[in-house]
Amino acid sequence: MSVDLPRSDEMRPSRYIEKVSLITGETLDDEILPKQLLVRHHRDYHLVDIHARRMMSRVVRETGSPDEARRRMREVRRKGKKAAEVIAKLIGQSDVSKVSKALFGLKDKEYYFRFKKSPREEEDIHRQLTDLREEAGKQQAKLAEQDRLALRVLLTGGTGFVGKEIIWQAAYDDDIAEMIVVIRPRQIVDRKTGDVVRTVSPAERGERLLDRLWLEAPDVRSKFSFVEGDVEQPDLGIDPAVLEKLGPKVSHVVHCAASVAFDDPYEKSFRTNVLGTLNALRFSRALQSLPQSSFVAHVGIETSYIHGRKVTGLAREAQVVFPRNFYNNYYEATKAMASFETERFMLEEGLRVVQLCPAIVIGESRAGNNRGDAKVVNAPVNLFGRAQEALTSQEGSWMDRSKGAMLAKMACVFPADPTAELNLVPVDRVVAGILAALKTPAAVGERVHLAGDHRLTSHQIAQIVQEELGVKVKLAEPTLHRTVTLPIITKVLKKAKQEKIAHALDKLGTIFAGYSEWGQPIHQVGNDVRVLGLSKQRPNTEHVFRLLCRHNRFVQEFGRVRDLDEISRREKAWWDFMLGLEDETGMPVGAIPADKFHAMMADRLDTDSFTLLGSEEA
Repeated sequence: MSVDLPRSDEMRPSRYIEKVSLITGETLDDEILPKQLLVRHHRDYHLVDIHARRMMSRVVRETGSPDEARRRMREVRRKGKKAAEVIAKLIGQSDVSKVSKALFGLKDKEYYFRFKKSPREEEDIHRQLTDLREEAGKQQAKLAEQDRLALRVLLTGGTGFVGKEIIWQAAYDDDIAEMIVVIRPRQIVDRKTGDVVRTVSPAERGERLLDRLWLEAPDVRSKFSFVEGDVEQPDLGIDPAVLEKLGPKVSHVVHCAASVAFDDPYEKSFRTNVLGTLNALRFSRALQSLPQSSFVAHVGIETSYIHGRKVTGLAREAQVVFPRNFYNNYYEATKAMASFETERFMLEEGLRVVQLCPAIVIGESRAGNNRGDAKVVNAPVNLFGRAQEALTSQEGSWMDRSKGAMLAKMACVFPADPTAELNLVPVDRVVAGILAALKTPAAVGERVHLAGDHRLTSHQIAQIVQEELGVKVKLAEPTLHRTVTLPIITKVLKKAKQEKIAHALDKLGTIFAGYSEWGQPIHQVGNDVRVLGLSKQRPNTEHVFRLLCRHNRFVQEFGRVRDLDEISRREKAWWDFMLGLEDETGMPVGAIPADKFHAMMADRLDTDSFTLLGSEEA
């Protein structure tokens, strides 16, 4: 089953993307550089360009119409080109484009990018997908016994945020008989010497993981096994002897391992997201080819942001088109490449595949628990919370308090257009979709967006943060903040010896630069209900974001509580408290207003010891 890793030249974007002339329509042989895939390579280089984007943002706020903003921008560009022609004639410059670029920041691209298409006809593809679905259905029927499926699932990424929720939900799913989790050993390193003190085996890591997920019953724990492996290695790095025993009985592979670092360089993102996916696909293809194989399907977890900066029209589930406004980061771009590799294995290799594409995943929908995750949306919420504590602190001298207040106000400036929309989805909805896909042979060949149908604007997010945390976040025009204000703020912070805050703000500006501007993509939803059979009532985005704020404030103390054992203990008390409150009020806790919730919490939860009042521990 072993295979060679792709060579470095196969990491080139041109493996998936081609450059096309806007003039002739012909494919160009020019090399495509990774940086050319990102929006930041094509803008923010000229003051006029920055000012134009500020004006577009203002038009959107005033008219509520992104299309009107684009119409006006086209008119401005037309007038700018006319002016450049006049000026070029006056100064004797034959190349008008140079004048346009120098004076107005206007660049005319003579090319565009597009993904390479499969040469196969649509009719052939449809016929093959129908066959794959029928094969999956027949294979799954063999597994059924006494009206119950006996699924044996191999999972990558089990120690991640989504992976932990998969394990937790699978523990209580009678159709899943066994789950094999691929996990790497963990080295404990002495911080002073850098020496490896000891190595924690996958089995030991797995037992600790089950403890932290509150899975205590022996019959539940026996459902899980943990094998050593690495998704960046052939055969997922699993020992051949172990693989020989596992291979014939695995019914599904759920590939959940990925890098969610939005600021990683191209090569690192590619190795994790594309090469890791290739290894998982090859692994699944080998399982499917085994004699007497139990294999039903490969379930790949992607992201709905594989569509990039698609600012016009729906980002459709069935089709991925290279975004004319490019990608925000290499995470998105390499995830799109991984999706095309998945399709290639399906169409060329006959691998039965389901693609699931979550939006921005946050804590679960009833209590906000996130198993200790502190990334993506959690990061700015934690920063705002710590900033508010600094603003209200009475400790230290007057000078120290004044300095702290000044720094806190800097930290509470966030680059976001008020109309920018984020598509947030709670992790339990995502995992419900993943487990449903395991039981739905008809999902083979489908791409499913696991996203919400109601998006929160930056303005709404700022309002909720103020209500829940008492923090007044000032929204700054993202282009101006990113290019002018943020460099000044970080420089001031560094001079004040606040390198950590400066780094945090700079990192957040980098991560959220593309997600906080107006004209965010609208992801089509429907396959989650039509194909997977999930509830038509999707989670209330406002409620789950309120829960995120409450969880980060009280359970994680804005990221200060890092010990996973302690977070697990706190989340169990929080879960019991929140479900009790839900039963008592008869409504979702996220729907309870902030002031009322805080009052109810004070009567029921001791936040110092983090135990329920009246319990033996308290």
